[in-house]
Amino acid sequence: MSCAMLRHALALLLALLWKGPSGAQAAEFGHLPDNITVLEGESVVLRCKIDEEVTHKAWLNRSNILFTGTDKWSLDSRVSLENNNNSDFSIRIERVMVADEGPYTCSFQARNKPRTAHVYLIVQVPARIVNISQDKSVNEGEDVNLFCLAVGRPEPTITWKDFKYGLLNEGEFLEITEIKRHQAEDFECITNNGVAPPDTRKVKVTVNYPPIITDVKNMPAQVGKTAILRCEAMAVPTASFEWYRDDRRPVESDNTLKIKNEKTRSLLLFTNVTEKHFGNYTCFASNRLGASNASMLLFRPGAVYGGAASLNGRLSGVGLWFCLSISVLMKV
Repeated sequence: MSCAMLRHALALLLALLWKGPSGAQAAEFGHLPDNITVLEGESVVLRCKIDEEVTHKAWLNRSNILFTGTDKWSLDSRVSLENNNNSDFSIRIERVMVADEGPYTCSFQARNKPRTAHVYLIVQVPARIVNISQDKSVNEGEDVNLFCLAVGRPEPTITWKDFKYGLLNEGEFLEITEIKRHQAEDFECITNNGVAPPDTRKVKVTVNYPPIITDVKNMPAQVGKTAILRCEAMAVPTASFEWYRDDRRPVESDNTLKIKNEKTRSLLLFTNVTEKHFGNYTCFASNRLGASNASMLLFRPGAVYGGAASLNGRLSGVGLWFCLSISVLMKV
């Protein structure tokens, strides 16, 4: 560096430290706003308007000299001289980073008096979720704790949204005590700081519970015709089904009877009803959390019965447990 350049830089630094009228005249000579806001990754131009003849001029960031006239002192390739004429002395910063935030000063000598204009560069960062709970599978009655962490400038807010009921919960953490099956759903984390559209992510919560058999009824059938017995069970994980006759023999498919298992129900399909098919049938639904069973009748139209389809409670343990309490009275 030449001695002339060094003297030039020292003169400008002394001008910045001078406590005279520079602060009061910044608006008059610099015409710079107090703050300039830019998004991280964008470019920004810092303008210094000059309305009189100057001898020396420079841009500084804190105590670091960026430019003295056309001479670049900064080693940062992102910083360049935008304009350098009698009325505009401006610099450009490409791909702005958070580290660029801070005070910038345009300093120049006019009529042997130091003039300065100040601007504060504010770098904003859109809110972004950086860590969130994985999808969860829990048993009914357990506690569920979800978290959602986000970053951004300014500091973002975090909200949990419940789609099923439209409920909102503020904060990074969402706690559900003794979760119920009807609370199984997607929970959405929303973070926002007003800089860009909100960032959102979802966590799926699955609630496991043992089977509950529904939609059970006795079914009339005519000999030689078709008939269907239905057994529907709600369960998570999905229940597996088995059928038993009144003497507790497992029902097996043959040329007159087929078992069709679907996602939430099992069907007994009688393609050609015979006398041997009339009687009591028990549907057994189970998953790893438990089991339940229900009994129903396939009967001849016009027959009188002393009972109806029954729905037994949940079963526990490893072995099968049935209570078949329906008596069948056949009308001659």
